[in-house]
Amino acid sequence: MTKTIMVVDDQASLRTLVREYLAEQGFRVVTADNGQNALYTARQEKPDLVLLDIMMPEMDGYEFIRAYRKESETPIVLLTAKLEESDKVLGLEFGADDYITKPFGMKELVARIHAVLRRAGQVPQPSRVLRAADITLDRETHSVTVGGRAVRLTPSEFDLLAILMAAPGRVFSRLDLLEDLQGTSFEGVARTIDVHVRNLRTKIEADAGHPRYIETVFGVGYRFVSE
Repeated sequence: MTKTIMVVDDQASLRTLVREYLAEQGFRVVTADNGQNALYTARQEKPDLVLLDIMMPEMDGYEFIRAYRKESETPIVLLTAKLEESDKVLGLEFGADDYITKPFGMKELVARIHAVLRRAGQVPQPSRVLRAADITLDRETHSVTVGGRAVRLTPSEFDLLAILMAAPGRVFSRLDLLEDLQGTSFEGVARTIDVHVRNLRTKIEADAGHPRYIETVFGVGYRFVSE
């Protein structure tokens, strides 16, 4: 099935360039020039992935993510010219799944899109359902319940929880988790994992400040505690 990509950027030349290249790669592409128009387009077109600029008029990328995450967990990849790590981390904190820094090559962009789409829909382990403590994760339906309560996760949060739950008690370094989520071919920062863990804890933990399920192993990384 053809995947729909929504490109959101206030630069018409970039929207045209990305749209034409992605169309050549077999994607259906829709565009928007700011966050406000992107919200309308997303509701009408139901994209499979959003490529999102940060700095835009009327409604910037951060505001779009904040509004869009209230109604959809569709993967979001930031297109950002900002080089500061804090800007990327802020986007992840709002609910973006990944980022690529301008200027970028089209082949790298397509590879990143495919990787994020795989994360959003793949079944990476033989077992369809994972159960640990009172959390149940179903890869086929992409659903998570905590104590019988349904929890909505982004694709990156879902994959991160699946990795940890599949090996309870095992300590994963940040780089291990980053590689599992993004692949070795992509540049990433270890702090990305910290942001995803923090977001995940706010959704599955009764008290994110004193986590029961995802334990920090200081100086090493994280592990899932099943008891």
